Amino acid sequence: MKKRRSTGLTVMFSVIAVIYILPLFIVLMNSFKENTYVKTETFAWPAGDSFVGWANYLKGFTFGNYPFLKSVLFSFVITLLSTALILLCTSMAAWYIARVNTVLCKICYYLFVFSMVVPFQMLMFTLAKTADTLKLNTPWTIPIIYLGFGAGMAVFMFTGFVKDLPLEIEEAAAIDGCGPVRTFFVVIMPMLKPTMISIAILEIMWIWNDYLLPYLVLDRTKYMTIPIHIQYLQGSYGSVDLGAIMALITLSIIPVIVFYLTCQKYIIKGVAAGAVKG
Repeated sequence: MKKRRSTGLTVMFSVIAVIYILPLFIVLMNSFKENTYVKTETFAWPAGDSFVGWANYLKGFTFGNYPFLKSVLFSFVITLLSTALILLCTSMAAWYIARVNTVLCKICYYLFVFSMVVPFQMLMFTLAKTADTLKLNTPWTIPIIYLGFGAGMAVFMFTGFVKDLPLEIEEAAAIDGCGPVRTFFVVIMPMLKPTMISIAILEIMWIWNDYLLPYLVLDRTKYMTIPIHIQYLQGSYGSVDLGAIMALITLSIIPVIVFYLTCQKYIIKGVAAGAVKG
C-alpha cells in the first residue's frame, strides 16, 4: 500500500513539474525560430525553414540604439544593491523588534506586515512623483524604493526566526564585551544565514523580473532594465520580433535559475531549522 501511494505521489509531482517547466521549454524552443513561425507554429519543434540558429540572440543583442548588455548591467546593479539593502536593514529591524518587546515595536511590526497587502497600484502615481522630487530615479537610488516595498515580507520572516534563537547566546556575547552592533554582525547574522538566503532568492526573483516599478521611476532615455528593454524590442509601425524577444527572455531567466539551483540546499536547511526550533 505504501509503495503504491509513493508511486502515485511521484507520478503526480512529476506531472506538476512538467506543467511548470513546459512554458520555459516553449520559450527556449521558440527562441531558435524565425519570427513568422513563432506565431504560426508556436508548439512545433524548430526545424527546416523555421530554424534560425543563434540569429535571434544576435538580433536581440544588436537591436535598436540601446545596448542589451547595458540593460543587463543596470538590472544586476539594481538587483544586487536592492537585495543587499533589504537583507541588511530588515534583519537589523527584525532583531530589534524581536528583542525589544515594547508597544512601539509591536506597532512597527504590524505596519510592516500590513504593507504586504497594500496593492502597488494604489501608490504608483504618487510614488513616481516622489521619486522624481527626491532624485530616486537612477539605478543607484531606486534600491531605496525597493527597500520600502520588500521590507514587509523580510521583516515578517526574520522576526519569526529571531524569536526562536536562544537569548543566552546574546547574553554571553554581552558578558564578553560585545556591544549591540558587534553582537548583531558577529553572533546574530551568521545564524540568520539560511533565512537570509531564502529571502534573498525571493527578493532577487522579484526585483530581477520587475517591470512596473523601474518603468515608472527610471529615466528610460538613460536607464533600461532587461524587462523594459524587451518591451521596447519593436520594429517600425509597432511590429514585434517574437523570436528575438524569446531569445532575450531566455537569457534573462538563466541567472535566476543558476542562483536558485546554487542556493537550493540553503533553502532546505532554513526550512528545516525553522521546523525544529522552539
